[in-house]
Amino acid sequence: MQILLVEDEISLSNAVKRILEQQGYFVDTAYDGYAAVEYACSTNYKLIILDIMLPGLDGFDVVRTLRREGVGTPILMLTARTSKHDKLAGLNCGADDYMTKPFDTDELLARVGALTRRTGGVIINKISFCDLSLDLNSAVLSCGGESVQLSHKEFEVLKVFLYNPKMTVSTESIIANVWGMESEATDNNVEVYISFIRKKLKYLASRVSIRKIQKLGYRLEVS
Repeated sequence: MQILLVEDEISLSNAVKRILEQQGYFVDTAYDGYAAVEYACSTNYKLIILDIMLPGLDGFDVVRTLRREGVGTPILMLTARTSKHDKLAGLNCGADDYMTKPFDTDELLARVGALTRRTGGVIINKISFCDLSLDLNSAVLSCGGESVQLSHKEFEVLKVFLYNPKMTVSTESIIANVWGMESEATDNNVEVYISFIRKKLKYLASRVSIRKIQKLGYRLEVS
């Protein structure tokens, strides 16, 4: 099950991401309002967890924009703003729930569970695209009757692509989701692991390939 987490405080974003991933969720992260809108409009998330005080568009404007664009994904506002006025503003502009910081981890997970159940979602164990199937528990990638074990980083990089199969994914986005914003990973690290994945796709004789788009990033292509 895929969640979009929008939080500009990197240490908090990383902490919440770890909490959710330990429960089996796949988490994309965005750090400003404009990126949040772009991600939410291009991917079918089960839940968006959204801060209010963001660079670019604030959380209220993000919610209004998404609802205006027809995005019905449940939204949980997770913010330090505790006033009744802010809570009502968030709910009235289209959010589904409102939770203040600091938060209790168990309560956060309970609210996430309630909102994702509302959409009828369940945590899936596999994700598929074209002739590929990735087991999210074992990190085994399969194609036809063949399969191959992925390393941890290969697994994390490939998940970014499989959850966004129609998007050109920037190198910066891959680094943020796989290594973290505070890491010292570079474009070369991304290129190395994409090279490893390409070799395994070739071994599996998959129709799927990873194409580099100059100055933009990478995307999946089907031959």
